[in-house]
Amino acid sequence: MQNCIFCKISNGDIPSEKIYEDKNFISFLDIQPVSHGHILIIPKKHTIWMQEVDDETISEIFKLSKKLMLGIKKGLNCDYVQLSVSGTDIPHFHIHLIPRYFNDGLSEWPTKTYEEGQSSETAKKITQVL
Repeated sequence: MQNCIFCKISNGDIPSEKIYEDKNFISFLDIQPVSHGHILIIPKKHTIWMQEVDDETISEIFKLSKKLMLGIKKGLNCDYVQLSVSGTDIPHFHIHLIPRYFNDGLSEWPTKTYEEGQSSETAKKITQVL
């Protein structure tokens, strides 16, 4: 896709600090990291949403995620690596790998509570379409 910043990075039109590349994927440092060493993994084939990606690509990108997580953990001596899949910031499916340290002060996900009966209704809405 010609206006997609990630496709431009993948094509070499925009420079990046590349961490890994093969014929299907590229990984590079996030330019606005949550912590130093925060990397992104993208499939080279442009797809906006994870659920639109074929099963083989999903399997391979998560195997690659594990490999890169191990590299981040060993290379940066962090306590763990947080994986996040989000799609609203750049409309190209991507995975964030974020080096984390215990007591790093980074906030966790905000949480909510269900009202009486709301959890059952929510579960029912999802399971009915599976």
